[in-house]
Amino acid sequence: MSNSEIQDDYAAQRTKRADKATEQQRRAANPAHCVWVEASAGTGKTKVLSDRVLRLLLNDVNPIRLLCLTYTKAAAVEMQSRITQRLSDWAVKDEADLDKDLNKLLGNEIKSAQEARSYRQKARTLFAKLLDAPGGIKVQTIHSFCTDVLKRFPLEAGVSPYFEVLEDETETF
Repeated sequence: MSNSEIQDDYAAQRTKRADKATEQQRRAANPAHCVWVEASAGTGKTKVLSDRVLRLLLNDVNPIRLLCLTYTKAAAVEMQSRITQRLSDWAVKDEADLDKDLNKLLGNEIKSAQEARSYRQKARTLFAKLLDAPGGIKVQTIHSFCTDVLKRFPLEAGVSPYFEVLEDETETF
C-alpha cells in the first residue's frame, strides 16, 4: 500500500467516525428522547445540549419554560452564548444557508417543502422571542440551581432563611 493510499484510507476512516459522532449527537439532541450524555472534555456535550434547546424552541416550547443545568460556570456561559448566537444568525441568514443549518440540526426530520418553510419561519422569529422572554432561557450550574432551591425553601431544607453560601475563596478549614 502506498503512502497516498494509506493517507486516503485514514481520511476515509476519520470521516466515517466524524459522521457517526455527528449522527449520535443529533440523536442525543432530539428532545423526543430521554438521554444521558457522558463524555470527555471537548467531545460536544455543550453542543448537544445547545442543539437540544434549539430543537425545543423550534417545537414551540416557550423559552421561559426551559432550564439547562451544567457543571461549570464556563459551560453555562458558553451554552448561553451559543444559543443566542445561533438564533441571532438564523434571524438574518439567507434562505439557502438557513435551510442548510436547519437540515444539519434536524437531520432527516424535514420531510416536505412546506415543513421546511414552517421551520424557516419559526427559526427567523426565535431570536425576538428570546429577547422578549423575561430572563430568557435559564442556564445555570448545578451549584447555583441547588442554592436557588435552598433559598426558596430554607425552612423545609432546615437552613436559616438568611443563609449565605460560602465561596471557595472564603472557605476556611
